[in-house]
Amino acid sequence: MLIHVVQKGDTLYKLAQNHDVSVDDIAAANGLSNQNVLVIGQSLIIPTEAASHRVRASETLWQIAQRYGVSLQELAAVNQITNPALIYPGQTIVIPQPARPTIEVNAYTEKFGSAGVEIVEEIGEYLTYLSPFSYRVQADGSFTTLDDSAIINAAYAKRAAPMMVITNFENGTFSQDIAHAVLSDPAIQQKLISNILATMKQKGYLALNVDFEYVPPADRELYNAFLQRLVDGLHPENYLVSTCLAPKLSASQTGTLYEAHDYPAHGRIVDFVILMTYEWGWSGGPPRAVAPLNEVNKVLSYALSVIPAEKIVMGMPLYGYDWTLPYVQGAKWAPTVSPKEAVDRAGKYGAEIQYDDESQSPYYNYYDEEGREHIVWYEDARSVQAKFNLVKTYKLRGFSYWVLGVPFPQNWYVLQANFTIKKLV
Repeated sequence: MLIHVVQKGDTLYKLAQNHDVSVDDIAAANGLSNQNVLVIGQSLIIPTEAASHRVRASETLWQIAQRYGVSLQELAAVNQITNPALIYPGQTIVIPQPARPTIEVNAYTEKFGSAGVEIVEEIGEYLTYLSPFSYRVQADGSFTTLDDSAIINAAYAKRAAPMMVITNFENGTFSQDIAHAVLSDPAIQQKLISNILATMKQKGYLALNVDFEYVPPADRELYNAFLQRLVDGLHPENYLVSTCLAPKLSASQTGTLYEAHDYPAHGRIVDFVILMTYEWGWSGGPPRAVAPLNEVNKVLSYALSVIPAEKIVMGMPLYGYDWTLPYVQGAKWAPTVSPKEAVDRAGKYGAEIQYDDESQSPYYNYYDEEGREHIVWYEDARSVQAKFNLVKTYKLRGFSYWVLGVPFPQNWYVLQANFTIKKLV
């Protein structure tokens, strides 16, 4: 696989001829519905195993490394290049073909019934875990139920382990009151744990994910104690236990979202943690990349200082947002856009896609029919490859997608080109 950025004058036919692949293969790898429309700046997967690359004018070794999904250091070493800045047009660069590391992949889904089953049947082969979202815990230790039997059966058919998700979510937000009621009462916790075990056995869940957010900071130690009780109750039944952690930069980070999430304690108590490394750019906030690599890397740096790498699962978004400009706080929130929709929209409005090197994310501006300016930040093959490179560099346990149901064909192709997916079923 290589990643090509569309330039003026490119056509699928020309690209297919240049790389000795078929037009249909390129279209399929990228989920292209219209083979005649390409957008300048759009990233395209070229499904070919490249053993070498001929340097083009103004091309850098870093760009070549990004295109083929290898590290700059590895590319320089293989080609005995002591100064990565000194390459020249026409030079042949050998592309190393590393063994694919084995990782775990989780994905959350809010799609149930036939729609959910269809998604699992399409991409379940790429998953270690499928996490239906979510069982909502109540203050008395009970929880709402899900009609999840169909997608659980579909998960098993694809050898994806169903992971039960419990949250303190209520009325569109995470409830501090529910979290406190549960965490401050051991009797309620025991009832909750009994209900969890009964449901896991009945439904066929193999793992549990605890996504308690906005826990009162004063309940930090109570939350840690609850997790230990969960592990003590579930491990004898051979169930895995994981948690979601807010993206912290340090142990002293303030804010209700962060303070009760004790990285060292979670890393010690549970089997693995999922870092929610997304939503820097969010629907109600100012425009920016959803998961900028520079910010994600800061969170990983702190996490790795207090949690073993083999217990860290990095969060990844499957979506972007379309903001209307100028951004006004409190005004209409930005709608979600899938990567496929983002490219189609750029084509519709004649926008040229840009790529921000710091955040390693694509974006573009356009004007709609009413003359309003928009900016779209989303994910593409380049941005997910950059995130995959982090997982490789730090030897993480894997990564977790939020959320299925957003069309992003490129992601799954890049995923299988980079990794072998561990299966527990």
